[in-house]
Amino acid sequence: MAKVITLLKLLPRFHQILLSILVVITLAVLLMPTDNAQASRATNHSLSGTVSLADSGSNSNSTENANVYPVPLAFRKPLAPSSEAIAQSVNAPSGQTLSHSTIDTVATPAEPVEISKQFTVRKGDTLAALFKRAGLSARDVYEITQLPKAKKNLLKILPGEEIEIVKTQAGELSKVRYHLNPISTLEINKQDSGYSEQVVDKQVESRTKFANATISSNFWNAGVNAGLTPNQIMQLATIFGWDIDFALDIRQGDNFAILFEEEYADGQFLQNGNILAAEFVNQGDKYTAVRYTDGNYYSAEGRSMRKAFLRSPVDFKYVSSSFNPRRLHPVTGQVKAHRGVDYVAAVGTPIKAAGKGRVIKSSYNQYNGNYVFIKHNETYTTKYLHLKKRNVKQGQTVKQGQIIGTLGSTGRVTGAHLHYEFIVNGVHRNPRTVKLPQSLPIAQKEKTQFLALSQQLMAKLEQNKQVQLAAQ
Repeated sequence: MAKVITLLKLLPRFHQILLSILVVITLAVLLMPTDNAQASRATNHSLSGTVSLADSGSNSNSTENANVYPVPLAFRKPLAPSSEAIAQSVNAPSGQTLSHSTIDTVATPAEPVEISKQFTVRKGDTLAALFKRAGLSARDVYEITQLPKAKKNLLKILPGEEIEIVKTQAGELSKVRYHLNPISTLEINKQDSGYSEQVVDKQVESRTKFANATISSNFWNAGVNAGLTPNQIMQLATIFGWDIDFALDIRQGDNFAILFEEEYADGQFLQNGNILAAEFVNQGDKYTAVRYTDGNYYSAEGRSMRKAFLRSPVDFKYVSSSFNPRRLHPVTGQVKAHRGVDYVAAVGTPIKAAGKGRVIKSSYNQYNGNYVFIKHNETYTTKYLHLKKRNVKQGQTVKQGQIIGTLGSTGRVTGAHLHYEFIVNGVHRNPRTVKLPQSLPIAQKEKTQFLALSQQLMAKLEQNKQVQLAAQ
């Protein structure tokens, strides 16, 4: 303290006076009682006065000098109601309501607890074996399999599939859930009256996705690089298969663009849907396709993509011999016109009817091997030679794309292939270059609606192409 006083004396007089004033003000503030303290003392005084009244049993005159301050309800901690209070509230006469504090503290009954567990079907499992593993009885199996949908589906469970068993806390069966497919779930509920079943379907959302690619090596690789599945690549080839020979006509620099559907449920991807619109540029020629509500594809102008004839009747690897009127025969070495196209593929590859027609020949000889001739109308006839097996008989009517046999090496040949001929008015024509009949346009009554859809989809396709081009 002496050191503090000595230091204070060393300061200039003005600073000594200023520091003294600050010390006095600080002490005054610290010693001044706050409002909270006054209220606390007043409350304590009030409570103590009230208690003393109750305990002493003195008359009301003794409270004249007591300062009573009511304490707001919000600052009071409610006490748990006694059993007597609850009983009184339950037995209260009609028209009389419970007090606020009683209503707030009455407990509501807890929801029943259910326990869910997934069980995977093992190899050799039956429904009875899986239910036994889940702790259920043979009676449960019997009663559930009396339900029509459960009997149809649960008795055919396969290894790897999952069945969800839901039990109550007491271990009683409550529900069984089995996914029929990514969208539908079979749900079986146990009730007092027995079991009930229903199929619950997820809400499926369809989204549109765009993909495009330029071909550098081959069509298949371009499709894979564009993110298409094998099924989508084949679907695209089928759509344009009447106009483009995907084995021989594809060139480097050809390109395609498509809009297709993607299906989602609860935000999760389910599967790819249909191709909605597509464009394919092959050797400078542009082909378009739009899917209409009837499930068929038409050009952007409304002509059917399905022509009267397939450009090639087999999915082949390559052409070993083209149409050539002056070809040397590979076996005899003599000049003999090759009036068709030889398609090479694996033995057993399906051979398809190029168009709708009637089988006028289905037989075998030493030159043609197994062969089939189809007359499509008075103008067109197609021939298929060297088959391993024939699937049709003479006189039978076939549809376009129907399997009529399989590729082989029967007859006078040097290797397995299909010899295919295309005859127009009795004259052999090159199947790869012959001008095929024009396809029919969409029905006149549907044309306005189709063109509106076509313009919308093709505009969206072009917009996506421009956006991706700008991004690149």
